[in-house]
Amino acid sequence: MAGPVTFDEQRISYFTRPSIGRPDGAVVHEAAWRGADLDVDSWMFVLTDREIADLGGLADQLLEAGTDMAAIDHALVDLPVLRQRVEGWRAALYDGLGVVLLRGIPVREWGDEKTAMAYWCLGHAIGRPGPQNPNGELLGHVIDYRETDRPLVRLYRTAADIRFHCDAADIVGLLAVRTAKEGGESRIASSTAIYNELARRRPDLAAELFETFQIDRRNEEAQGESPVFELSPAAWDGEMLRVFWHSDYSRSADRHGGVDISPLRRELIETFDAIGAEPEMRLDMELSEGDIQFISNHTVVHSRGAYVDHDDPAERRHLLRLWLTVN
Repeated sequence: MAGPVTFDEQRISYFTRPSIGRPDGAVVHEAAWRGADLDVDSWMFVLTDREIADLGGLADQLLEAGTDMAAIDHALVDLPVLRQRVEGWRAALYDGLGVVLLRGIPVREWGDEKTAMAYWCLGHAIGRPGPQNPNGELLGHVIDYRETDRPLVRLYRTAADIRFHCDAADIVGLLAVRTAKEGGESRIASSTAIYNELARRRPDLAAELFETFQIDRRNEEAQGESPVFELSPAAWDGEMLRVFWHSDYSRSADRHGGVDISPLRRELIETFDAIGAEPEMRLDMELSEGDIQFISNHTVVHSRGAYVDHDDPAERRHLLRLWLTVN
């Protein structure tokens, strides 16, 4: 694996999903989990002192050498202690459960610079980091920028509730540097399990997931590019169901001329989100300082609860985000 992928390479890689039609019945796969049934030992891992020293030592070496993050590639990321565990996490994220939570990064002891470098290196061990917007932002900062007055603002820049969605990369990672005063819990759900439940309750809505959607680019289109893109949310390869879901961006597509959202599709959008939010379906995570959450954007949808932040700017909620391409 080389250095960071480009924005276009990342999107092409993510959206190139093999498809042979629709599943014949429920999808039976490890990724089809319900939050109420998950054993914490299947997705949460506490880093050992040796593993933390392995990661922190590499970050120190790169910082002392003055290595720029953008110049780091897989060849520079040597983590002999963590290597075997990383391989297992990558497999779980790409082909398995789709959820990994790592616990124990000493963010206050390390400070922001070392924490960011260590996280960047871990991202390179799992995959290839890529841009999170057309401006080329590689390491995202999830902070309340107090931009609620901006039309179509990306909600991660606010303290508002965020509905279920996926990001356009194989894996998304969040590292909690600081947590909110109150709220801000991470909510995730298996898109495979949501599909199975849809197919059981409303097969007509489940079938609609395989039709072409028009999805709003939310003013992030390149010059001359259409303000919407077309995609079937679900792709079935005979073994895995891969779903790209962004309910807000599907809802707002009809602000553009020529886009008409049918009543059936509107019902699907609301029902998909409602099923994912059911207590037995979702898994709620209260991320603590030093926690890293990695999830698959192919088999998991994620959302966030609204939060109240600290008055002290130095203590306000701050997460670092990575988008990773696996292949």
